[in-house]
Amino acid sequence: MTYAAERLLQEVAYVAYHFHWAREEILDLEHHERRRWVGEIARINTRVNEGR
Repeated sequence: MTYAAERLLQEVAYVAYHFHWAREEILDLEHHERRRWVGEIARINTRVNEGR
């Protein structure tokens, strides 16, 4: 099964925007590790937006 190119692009853009990592660096991550970073960024954003 292949990972949807559009979803991969969204993940790379999300991590790059928030952590300023290079595209190649993000693409070198294994899928589960990249998804984990996406989740961590989402949790950080939620806490910030809730004022914690």
